[in-house]
Amino acid sequence: MNWAGVDYGSKMAGTTVIAWAEGRAIRLAQSAAKKDADKWVKSWVEAHRPAVLYLDAPLSLPGVYHAPGGYEDFFYRAADKEVQAMSPMFLGGLTARAMRLSQELKALQCTTLEVYPGQLSKILGLDRKRYKKDKAYLQEATEMVLAHLPDYQMATPPTNWHQVDALLAFCSGYRHQQGLAAIYGGIEEGQIIA
Repeated sequence: MNWAGVDYGSKMAGTTVIAWAEGRAIRLAQSAAKKDADKWVKSWVEAHRPAVLYLDAPLSLPGVYHAPGGYEDFFYRAADKEVQAMSPMFLGGLTARAMRLSQELKALQCTTLEVYPGQLSKILGLDRKRYKKDKAYLQEATEMVLAHLPDYQMATPPTNWHQVDALLAFCSGYRHQQGLAAIYGGIEEGQIIA
């Protein structure tokens, strides 16, 4: 297994999900409520050793904070504006956790790249009125994502939207590995892969 997708949630909420492939089967694992999701992801990486983790969380701050000459926006990176994502500054603690986790995973020879499942859901044509809102849409949404993963099938179907977002993160990883991904933003400030 070369990569995994992660829907990165609140630290203790039990909403962080990892999607990865074993052979042709995509597997899902979800963190437990009241347990440290960051430690859980790190231990999962130690056990599975993916080369790349495609993480649904900001992995950089607006350029004004680290390269002041060429940037003026204190809230958004170019990539955030392009995909209409929330500001890494607004997400504050989640951004800081993700950046720290990314640093820690480097020691395990795991590269972390930023993805945004919401953007991929638009690219793949998921129903904007039902995505993340209608549990009855989970199966159809999953099938729409799997249509773009021809080499894979689900080991067990997603049972919540966090799991679908992890599948979308995995799909962004697949698209990136195949050279098919849309890439937003710039290397210096930070890129989002979809």
